[in-house]
Amino acid sequence: MTRIRFAQAADTPVILSFIRALAVYEKLDADCVATEERLRATLFGEKPYAEVLLIQDETGKAQGFALFFHNYSTFLAKPGIYLEDLFVDPAARGKGYGKALLVKLAEIAVARGCGRLEWSVLDWNQPAIDFYLSLGARPMDEWTVYRVDGDALGALAAQS
Repeated sequence: MTRIRFAQAADTPVILSFIRALAVYEKLDADCVATEERLRATLFGEKPYAEVLLIQDETGKAQGFALFFHNYSTFLAKPGIYLEDLFVDPAARGKGYGKALLVKLAEIAVARGCGRLEWSVLDWNQPAIDFYLSLGARPMDEWTVYRVDGDALGALAAQS
């Protein structure tokens, strides 16, 4: 029987292994500089910035994860959940683990009074897009994500 549970600090190595595998899948492994120490501090430290769900198979082995955090909709005047990462081990795909994680996130969102659950997907990731559409998700085509990071982030902050 599968089990979904909130991750704890002791799960940091498996979380990092999933993050690295996701980075490889998304062809972004050169950008992945996460470490166990940083994850432990930001996920389980004094001020946690995100939460992680792990899905385990009948043997107790983690087969995937979902990392999420709250955002806020001013139009709804309600919190939301933003799913930063969803990953299932390639060998375990097709067993319903991804759907089970999204169902659990929807349950959490409803229980916490959230107005929405949202995430981003790479344009080329058609298997993920098809999966999300099958669950009733809809693309927000009229929105473009913008990002300031690295040197540009430092330069913007220095303009004060």
